[in-house]
Amino acid sequence: MNPERLQHLLQAAKGRRLLVIGDVMLDEFVWGKVSRISPEAPVPVVEVHEETCYPGGAANVARNLSPFCAEVHLCGLVGSDSHAEKLRSLLAAERISTSALVADPTRSTIVKTRIVARQQQVVRVDRERRSPVGVEVLERACAAIEELLPQVDAVIFEDYGKGFLGQELKDRATQMARHAGKYLSADPNPTNPLDWRGVDLLKPNRSEAFAMAGLQDPGAAENPLNDLPLLETGSILLKKWDLVSLLVTLGEHGMILFRRDAEPYHTPTRAREVFDVSGAGDTAIALYTLAICAGATPAEAAEISNYASGVVVAKLGTATLTAQELTEAFQRHG
Repeated sequence: MNPERLQHLLQAAKGRRLLVIGDVMLDEFVWGKVSRISPEAPVPVVEVHEETCYPGGAANVARNLSPFCAEVHLCGLVGSDSHAEKLRSLLAAERISTSALVADPTRSTIVKTRIVARQQQVVRVDRERRSPVGVEVLERACAAIEELLPQVDAVIFEDYGKGFLGQELKDRATQMARHAGKYLSADPNPTNPLDWRGVDLLKPNRSEAFAMAGLQDPGAAENPLNDLPLLETGSILLKKWDLVSLLVTLGEHGMILFRRDAEPYHTPTRAREVFDVSGAGDTAIALYTLAICAGATPAEAAEISNYASGVVVAKLGTATLTAQELTEAFQRHG
């Protein structure tokens, strides 16, 4: 993709509006250093220097979109607690609308706390309750989605398997979005086996794709286009859910795009360094969907998604990127 084409797409993206639906959470990071082992147990003692918080899960997908487009709306479930207040504040600071967040006083906001010492994660503490939502929460979410659909260009489902995105919510939101003529993409979670018919794009990683296809992964081939088990997996999933496109992220091997009307398209990794893969999948689905909305071809959208993911994995924490960083990544490989 030449620089002029990229800038044209980035300019078009500035006018787009998107809705992200899925499991939202608060990502906490406790930064410090380890200088000794505890006398109480054979575990490191982390001396804390700093604590930071970021929107996580589906909220991180919204956060990845915000620097590039006109509006981002987020629909998910939070509790009526201080963590929800913190999350709303962080989202507002990044111009992300929280009007569609549904508060349930019977549940706690999901929080993931990562303790990091010398750029290495020591331990992660998850505070969550994985269970399906009740009827009241479902109806409130559907009402919020219906109200927002006329205002947006596309919908992204981001499933972390925490219980918010059930089959009924997915089906009803899909039906409404289809009726309104909106583009639909989804980042699935095999622990939550939903029927994904109706979406335009599904974006699993390699292990998720094999799991959803019901196949064993024998390990990656050097060239994904010669990886027969991977190619079979792509074919199975396209047919299983009658998908227009399937984008499979492959870690150090980049991404491969399957389409019902074209040969598989492989884009190799663009990452220079990998410090932290937290949220890389969020970046991939966000930038692919936005690029399509901006008028990119599927192959162009895959390239933009791949370059963007290569930028964020070189950062510590739940990271995002800017248009300038994306432009510079393309220039480095141009």
